[in-house]
Amino acid sequence: MKVKPFEKRVLLSSATMHGDEQKYVKEAFDTNWVTTVGENINQLENGIRDLLGMQGTVAMASGTSAGHFAVKLADVKQDDIVFAQSLTFDATVNPVTYEKGKLIFIDSERDSWNMDPKALEKAFEKYPECKTVITVNLYGVPSKLDEIKTICDKHNAVLIEDAAESLGASINGKMTGTFGKYNIVSFNGNKIITTSGGGMLVTDNLEDAKRARKWATQARDNAPWYQHSELGYNYRMSNIVAGIGRGQLLHLQEHIDKKKHIYQRYKEGLKGLPVKMNPYLENSEPIFWLSCLIIDKDAMCKHNRTDYEYSYVHETGKTCPDEIRDKLEEINVETRPIWKPMHLQPLYKDNDFIKLDEDVAADIFDRGICLPSDIKMTDEEQDIVIEVIRSCFE
Repeated sequence: MKVKPFEKRVLLSSATMHGDEQKYVKEAFDTNWVTTVGENINQLENGIRDLLGMQGTVAMASGTSAGHFAVKLADVKQDDIVFAQSLTFDATVNPVTYEKGKLIFIDSERDSWNMDPKALEKAFEKYPECKTVITVNLYGVPSKLDEIKTICDKHNAVLIEDAAESLGASINGKMTGTFGKYNIVSFNGNKIITTSGGGMLVTDNLEDAKRARKWATQARDNAPWYQHSELGYNYRMSNIVAGIGRGQLLHLQEHIDKKKHIYQRYKEGLKGLPVKMNPYLENSEPIFWLSCLIIDKDAMCKHNRTDYEYSYVHETGKTCPDEIRDKLEEINVETRPIWKPMHLQPLYKDNDFIKLDEDVAADIFDRGICLPSDIKMTDEEQDIVIEVIRSCFE
């Protein structure tokens, strides 16, 4: 099948600006509040506080820095065991390594591709001393948060919820980013709303929020001179980029609606193929940050992946994620493999991995692909993407 390449690249997920952002950035310049204090930061923190109903919100330079402080507030020390979802981006788990904690990775379940509560219980049986758990809402789909929180409470463990990909999603009517004692939001350039880069630590503990805010500005003590009694970091968000986020927050629901539209069009357009869209729980409202598909096992062509290379052989009626990615790249369309699980990463290959029977996370990585989900993608462009995917099975 021959399709003319798009002149303008169809992106996986990029920032969409509306004009309000520029107004608030200009306000920062006009008032000369261009550093790490100002009304944009205040209003962005207040906006996320009101959205999530959590009292403590701290605007940070990145989602990773918010995750780092979540780990520090959970009091993770050297050699402390931390359970973390394996199927995620390494920014979720690297802060544990910053603090020299010991990561134990937990497999996913099929219903949402997120942490398997049964595997989590199995992990506690093996490592009952664990006091911190990090779960993720992959691609904007909530994990089994109620079950995971119940298990954490049972074992007196602190839950950290990585909601970097799921701002605006909910389960059982409760917003993601509110289940953990400490929660992480990302405003990276490809997220549902952006500050170009940035993130937020979210907690209901105002004293912990105060501690994090102090740490984020080099932990300066309340003294007439620069005095420091604990280690500090340069992690605070700037008032300029907070202006972008302040304007973006006004359009959050609009962005979510467009993401859902894209997901539903993929689901309809790929009917009849041996594929399934990334699943979600019936009692949840995902935001579908990225639309993904997984190819049925018996429809996978011969393929191979090493740490750095891949190969495949086309077979009639079959394909694989790398073939789909190559075919879409030929027409100037960006895709992405599913996150490679942490227990398969060279950095963490020696860490323990807790699963039930099969390795679900590795299988999703092997058979799955993230499709272009940019809200500026037109229906016509998406139709061509669907057509090319269908052609891969011919």
